Amino acid sequence: MDKILAINSGSSSFKYKLFSLADESVLASGLGDRIGIDGSTFSMKLADGTKHEAEVDLPNQEVAVQTLLDWLKEYGVIADVKEIVGVGHRIVNGGDLFPDSAIIDKDNIHKVFDLTNYAPLHNPAEGHGIQAFMNILPDVPQVGVFDTSFHQSMDEVHYIYSLPYEYYEKYKARKYGAHGTSVRYVSGKAAELLGKDLKDLKLVVCHLGSGASVTAVKDGKCYDTSMGFSPLAGVTMGTRSGDVDPSVLQYIMKKEGITDFNEMIDILNHKSGLLGLSGISSDMRDIRNSDDKRAKLAEAVFINRVVRYVGSYIAEMGGADAVVFTAGIGEHDDEVREGVMKPLSFMGVDFDDVANKAANEGFITKEDSKLAGLIIPTDEELMIERDVVRLAKLK
Repeated sequence: MDKILAINSGSSSFKYKLFSLADESVLASGLGDRIGIDGSTFSMKLADGTKHEAEVDLPNQEVAVQTLLDWLKEYGVIADVKEIVGVGHRIVNGGDLFPDSAIIDKDNIHKVFDLTNYAPLHNPAEGHGIQAFMNILPDVPQVGVFDTSFHQSMDEVHYIYSLPYEYYEKYKARKYGAHGTSVRYVSGKAAELLGKDLKDLKLVVCHLGSGASVTAVKDGKCYDTSMGFSPLAGVTMGTRSGDVDPSVLQYIMKKEGITDFNEMIDILNHKSGLLGLSGISSDMRDIRNSDDKRAKLAEAVFINRVVRYVGSYIAEMGGADAVVFTAGIGEHDDEVREGVMKPLSFMGVDFDDVANKAANEGFITKEDSKLAGLIIPTDEELMIERDVVRLAKLK
């Protein structure tokens, strides 16, 4: 039976899912963690729910890939690596070099590394992961699935910054967005639940997790999105600041004696957001369980910034059919969903408190609501699998 791997590589880890080509069922999933770091581990969950985990020496991506293949054999998921007929890789940033997912081979792998400045923590790790699979499975198609590709449909009005235009011409300094693979899946699923053609819908997709973004989807394409040149812009996130006036950064740097702007960027990426505001945690669950005043402020700011983008995108599109919630907070936090939807009551939102608290896939608004609210668990790996099938022409 032919199978397809979907890989999501991080700087020191990779998540994976192994799909059956025949019916898209998940045969195995798991994580190689702390690659290149002491105390590395590998885990695997099988289709029958059985779980396996062990400390395994993973000095580099290639050893991690070989470990994955060895475990798939050991636990009877595959009899031979030849059963794997395609591998798909999530890649954070494709710039404007990759307006769609693409076959990655020795002739274009350098482009993934060339885009390192756009996603310095992610693209190199993802590139090395692809190279590792190329070395171990040299005859198997490798497909890059770029988070930014879905957002390439934005027009210039929405992606350009109000900077000297030459910076865009010379350096491609523009908005690229992120979470595009998730938004693509969720949008298609929303159309199914609404019983309409995606091309006839206006959606606002709230991908709310540790990283968070809001995307306007019009006629099945990205119309606008909150993340910018990097995943730092937009709404408040777990440790990322979201939108900040650049002048306040200069002011803080002078006051704090910070001379290296890279240090300021690190603060914005890793010490801000819910963590920076609350001083407690970057996890909304911890924020919710605290009675601390700053924790309450952090939660309120998070919701406010999401509402701000949702409202602006509904205005930009001239209305909307639904607001969709996905990812960790979006799928599981009923108070955040309520906090986002209830301010939209003037638009005809008829909120369903019972459905919202149940937190199942489907509607969190009543049947007669003029603007629907939906919970849809995302499945980026399934989109990766489907792109492998499409581009490698496996069906």
